[in-house]
Amino acid sequence: MRRNPDAARYRANLQGEIDSAALYRAMADSAGDAAQAELYRRLAAVEDAHAAFWQRRLKAVGVDTKRERPGWRTRVLIGLARRFGADFVLPAARSIEAMDQTGYDHQPESEHTVLPAQERSHVRLLGQLARRPRPGWTGPTYARLEGRHGAGGGNALRAAVLGANDGLVSTLSLVMGVAGAQAESHTILLTGLAGLLAGACSMAMGEWISVKSANELYERQIAAEAEELREVPNEERAELELIYRSKGFTGDEARTIAERVMADPDTALSTLAREELGIDPEERSGSPWAAATASFAIFVVGATLPVLPFVWLTGERAVQASAAAGGAGLFLIGAAITLFTGRNAAWSGLRQLLIGLAAAGVTWGAGRLFGVALGG
Repeated sequence: MRRNPDAARYRANLQGEIDSAALYRAMADSAGDAAQAELYRRLAAVEDAHAAFWQRRLKAVGVDTKRERPGWRTRVLIGLARRFGADFVLPAARSIEAMDQTGYDHQPESEHTVLPAQERSHVRLLGQLARRPRPGWTGPTYARLEGRHGAGGGNALRAAVLGANDGLVSTLSLVMGVAGAQAESHTILLTGLAGLLAGACSMAMGEWISVKSANELYERQIAAEAEELREVPNEERAELELIYRSKGFTGDEARTIAERVMADPDTALSTLAREELGIDPEERSGSPWAAATASFAIFVVGATLPVLPFVWLTGERAVQASAAAGGAGLFLIGAAITLFTGRNAAWSGLRQLLIGLAAAGVTWGAGRLFGVALGG
């Protein structure tokens, strides 16, 4: 009889679930407190359910579904857990889950089930356990775990500074390279303008694609979460309960919170998206067109500095003015970066100036070399 080509993949998936379930049970047995032990047992139960899913798939293709034992790596971790406690192997367990968390995303049998979301949820749960407060739960720790506050404005300013730096360095290097080849001033101007527009358009297109793709991914993930909430609400409630248990709430507290959240479909979807997917349904990456326009404009601001002197100057004076304008821009950008690093502004500006001028010097030398070689 011809062997089903999917059988090996099913068996590998089954083995991974068997390994995880066995490790979680061992961690539960060696956990330091009853609440932590119960959480590991719940995780083991979820992995057992996943194993049963792949066992059914194997049986459907005529493959023996006898229970297999954990692999050697898992047996070693189980031994370490029993000897040194659950916390000793927790980082290893989290790393294993993190490596495998996207394994079910594109498998046709599992991609539209709860398996992918549950695997990602396990990574977050183990991460929270690894960072859990001892001995109690505190407000600052909760805020640190939530960890998404105050990022917007700073990231936008940082992106603006770096975007202007890209425009300045790339265009200054291009202009100096053409100047090194001793091209006419109007040729350098046209080349600089072409490089400016090409770079700005490339940046704008890249930003548009990035934001558009991020929004589409968020929408798809939220739609999948909404479908899971409709089809398997009890499992989603159990996932929420596990999340709150991992955050230090007692079993009764976690159950009460999960039931209150699940009572309202909109609140449930919003909470599950935040806790399981790390996505705020009310936030997106913004308008792709606005992001593209801003990226275009920021690149142009930086790129204009080394090009502008060629509008009214010619010859060596234009080249010198371009280098001076570019150098001033590099120093200012370097100083601006200290808004994020807290380093000395003068030193950071000087460092940025030296790096940028070094890049421009390389292209000027290359232009000089090739200009002489090609021009005879």
